[in-house]
Amino acid sequence: MQSVTRGGVPVEVGGDFPVVGETAPAFTLTNGELEDVSLSDFAGRRKVLNIIPSVDTRTCAMSTRKFNEYGSGLDNTAVLIVSADLPFAQSRFCGAEGLDRVITLSCFRHPEFRERYGVALQSGVMAGLCARAVIVIDEQDKVVHAELVSEIKNEPNYDAALEALKA
Repeated sequence: MQSVTRGGVPVEVGGDFPVVGETAPAFTLTNGELEDVSLSDFAGRRKVLNIIPSVDTRTCAMSTRKFNEYGSGLDNTAVLIVSADLPFAQSRFCGAEGLDRVITLSCFRHPEFRERYGVALQSGVMAGLCARAVIVIDEQDKVVHAELVSEIKNEPNYDAALEALKA
């Protein structure tokens, strides 16, 4: 079991975090129209998974805005924002912010995603949510970048994720 911190306090994280070079685990998540979406729906495209605890937190909102901004310059790339938020909350946030270059997906119906992607917060006040992580997957569904952010309150390394897309 891995751990991250929240305000310096250790938080247990369950599951198997993807490793660079491995095939990305299959997933099913729920989009804003309450439809199930799978990894295969993005076949032939690069994928950036910005996995966050909730769009209703400052750091998560900031990373969603930044990935929306970066999304405009990324060819053949789907920028996916994944959280346990209900699709209604995700859509409300993106609509209010004018964010239209990201695709929000919820694991509320598919909690197995958190385990498959090694982001299942299992202790502390945020148990049941996702840890903060960024995973970049190429057109053949190979993981080319994987960052489990060690302090939940910190932003991910945007530059490293963007560099992985250029490689």
